[in-house]
Amino acid sequence: MAGSIPSVTLNSGQKMPVLGLGTAAASMIPNLESCFLDAIQVGYRHFDTAAIYGTEQPLGVAIAEALRRGLIHSRDELFVTSKLWCTDTHPDHVLPALKKSLKNLGLDYLDLYLIHWPVRLEHGEHKFPIIDEVILPFDMAATWRAMEECHELGLAKSIGVSNFSSKKLSQLLANSRIPPAVNQVEMNTSWNQKKLRELCEENGVHITAYSPLAAYNTPYGSASVMENPTLKAIANAKGKPLAQVALRWLYEQKVSLVVKSHNKGRMEENMKIFGWELSLEDNDLIGKLPQKKAVLGEEFVSLSGPYRSTEELWDGEV
Repeated sequence: MAGSIPSVTLNSGQKMPVLGLGTAAASMIPNLESCFLDAIQVGYRHFDTAAIYGTEQPLGVAIAEALRRGLIHSRDELFVTSKLWCTDTHPDHVLPALKKSLKNLGLDYLDLYLIHWPVRLEHGEHKFPIIDEVILPFDMAATWRAMEECHELGLAKSIGVSNFSSKKLSQLLANSRIPPAVNQVEMNTSWNQKKLRELCEENGVHITAYSPLAAYNTPYGSASVMENPTLKAIANAKGKPLAQVALRWLYEQKVSLVVKSHNKGRMEENMKIFGWELSLEDNDLIGKLPQKKAVLGEEFVSLSGPYRSTEELWDGEV
């Protein structure tokens, strides 16, 4: 199974598997290391974590165990992504934050390191909900220069961003020596990111989709994908689970995706999106679905901060 997930070549020259296992909101799952080992066993080679998720350490334990058991023969067989949290989006804190993530993971380098949000919070520990006083101006150019240093030191083979609008990504591209390899954003059949996809394609930036099933059955998610009548009809006609249709649609948009499942059977099901295609009619129907963004980042909005509304945070792309 290990070779069954295709890869995309990033602008850094690095190959990234197009299907990865996301680890957000997984820190409370019992036996998390076993979950990650299951994923490696069935063929996942891309793991997406972040400093804020609390899953770096158990992922590191699972990687070490996978090597010990011979499930993988080298750390280089894996593609590991982590993210810089908002309390460290200051040029003085980027490299120390990366080194902390590497220590948590027990790794010498990350395959991909992302700025988690175009947001800066006061350095230190802050619990949700975030209070207005800790939301500070974000110096994108200076923070990115520190990310470039991480790459030049060999600690991050590729660098990129997450939750950047078209406008913010354009600003970053205009002020970077090393262009971002990836922009990881919310994307699914109910939030298709058409404008952003066009910009990224023009500039060689790869999109990775999170919430590919609209974060179904989560506090912030919706049923807009998993209970969509159009997708149900397409799935029934094809004899496929609805989730596979939704994930296949993303793959056909030439983006990669991270799925969150802690069940070995569903992990295997999510891998069965290759080797078949949606029809032109299917794609036309999906292209007409109503669009609504779910992840608004309202916690970063403050009348006294840089973003006074979600429209400002997303530059109108909501």
